[in-house]
Amino acid sequence: MHLYAIGDIHGHLGLLKGAHDLIATDMARHGAGQVVHVGDLVDRGPDSKGVIDFLMQGQAQERDWVVLKGNHDRMFSRFLNDPLEPEPGLRADLGWLHPKLGGPDTLASYGVRNAADRPVAKVHADALAAVPQAHRDFLASRPAMHLAQDCVFVHAGLRPGVPLDRQAETDLIWIRDVFLIEVESFGPLVVHGHTAIKEATHYGNRINIDSGAAYGGPLSAVVIEGREAALLTPRGRQKLPGPPPMLFQNG
Repeated sequence: MHLYAIGDIHGHLGLLKGAHDLIATDMARHGAGQVVHVGDLVDRGPDSKGVIDFLMQGQAQERDWVVLKGNHDRMFSRFLNDPLEPEPGLRADLGWLHPKLGGPDTLASYGVRNAADRPVAKVHADALAAVPQAHRDFLASRPAMHLAQDCVFVHAGLRPGVPLDRQAETDLIWIRDVFLIEVESFGPLVVHGHTAIKEATHYGNRINIDSGAAYGGPLSAVVIEGREAALLTPRGRQKLPGPPPMLFQNG
């Protein structure tokens, strides 16, 4: 049995379709498997609306697709619900409409222009008129964790020492440092994104598949069999590299 996972999409519909094409080719050779998207569907890229439409259509067609919630997806939902409500995982000096976060790019895909340069109340009113309720419902209903075989799929990671059933959603979609430095096993193999790196990498206890599509990098699609994983490429499966060796200095 095998599983597939796709990293952080960030509004790049073309890259998402390309990742699914690679998965379809691999399935034709090796048999069907479940596909898990690890969140961050929206922001920064040019077609967040198209990404959500594509994923909703796939699920409506009863494809075995799991779509998880990322921190950017929750920020989008939170803005639509209440643009002044703070996001627990976000720095206090930032808001979803800050160009650094990509909220204006997402709204532009729905036809709401110049969101970073207009009063928040006006942008919010335009967003409510432009974003279909079906998209709002889809985003709000995304799970933050998915268990399959010997894997746990999350957007950002897990808090070490906390049982899976007690993990907080904010950690699952925002955590970095204490998770990324953990070398002990979490039990299941953790498959995540959120922290952009040069290429999808297997760290032994976790696999990071965010290869920086938000910043001009590729969108990684991987196949997982047991605790082994391979990147899907036009040339077939390519075993994931491990982490670079640690360098130690004396003194």
